[in-house]
Amino acid sequence: MDDQNAERLRRWRLVLGGGAADGTGVGLSGADARVDGALGALYDREGGLGASAPRVARWLGDIRDCFPATVVQVLQRDAIDRLDLTRLLLEPEMLEAVRPDVHLVGTLLSLNRLMPDRAREPARAVVRSVVDELERRLAHRTRAAVAGALDRSARTRRPKRAADIDWDRTIRANLRHYLPARATVVPSRLVGYARRERAVPREVVLCVDQSGSMAASVVYAGVFGAALASIRSLRTSLVVFDTAVADLTDRLHDPVELLFGTQLGGGTDINRAVAYAEGLITRPAGAVLVLISDLFEGGVREELLRRVAALTQAGVQVIVLLALSDEGAPSYDHDNAAALAALGVPAFACTPDAFPDLMAAAIERRDLTRWAERHTT
Repeated sequence: MDDQNAERLRRWRLVLGGGAADGTGVGLSGADARVDGALGALYDREGGLGASAPRVARWLGDIRDCFPATVVQVLQRDAIDRLDLTRLLLEPEMLEAVRPDVHLVGTLLSLNRLMPDRAREPARAVVRSVVDELERRLAHRTRAAVAGALDRSARTRRPKRAADIDWDRTIRANLRHYLPARATVVPSRLVGYARRERAVPREVVLCVDQSGSMAASVVYAGVFGAALASIRSLRTSLVVFDTAVADLTDRLHDPVELLFGTQLGGGTDINRAVAYAEGLITRPAGAVLVLISDLFEGGVREELLRRVAALTQAGVQVIVLLALSDEGAPSYDHDNAAALAALGVPAFACTPDAFPDLMAAAIERRDLTRWAERHTT
């Protein structure tokens, strides 16, 4: 057998798992045997992990050594789902062995009320490591995009005083009107800054569904909420809801504390949550309300639609994100999404990487339906 065929059979042996009828006749050793054992413990029909925390912890170490981080996250997620390892995640030994990711944080948050005291600090360490990584990846971009949008939205073509003229942008906008004979630019339009009341910042309300299916969205919303709250010219509020509403705005300074203030699972009353969010808005014109929900409503649907219509008529930019995650097309209530679209409120899924640009577009009052068509699938 030549080397190419031998390598092909080795790969098929790893794919097929070594059953009696796999037809490869190939044995494994060394690193290949370790990879095969790690996969067999999870995916073979009889399973090989059981409910032993030390054994699972060793398996977690093996998969970290054998696979890249993205594959490790998939294997961890499958182990939790296929082998019902959620109870073991409450063991400190397990928490120290897992590779932290957004989905693991969501699982830990759903177990928050069941978590024994000995597991709380390891769990916080897991959540903190994920939050820190997300902040490094996303927070600066969010602040830069939103601050730029606030700056652009403050410009006007009719500055009322000379002190309000942005001379740099005015000159660049009128270069085609340069007169060589006079060595000067004759501006046909001015670019300046509108006079704004600095004491009343622009308002943003994040209203987040904390039902079990929205776990990843809750994690990302907490990180983005903290980033937005750090922008002084915004007044950011964050509320989470199931059948009740919890205002977590006072925890925006610490995303980890905020996330441990959520209670994933339970029913959904979107109408009640939007009613509460409406009460937080003091200046509707220019305010942005981001509802993050799969729209499976357990409250009064007709009242929800009337409330959203009233908000948009008052000048609030209402956005519905069916998911704020990298998971692709979410499951959602299509009838409610269509009803909101008929009111001029776009409903679409958004990846975390696209969220900063989405907020910038919302603040600049751009057409978000067209934005969604360009930036989402």
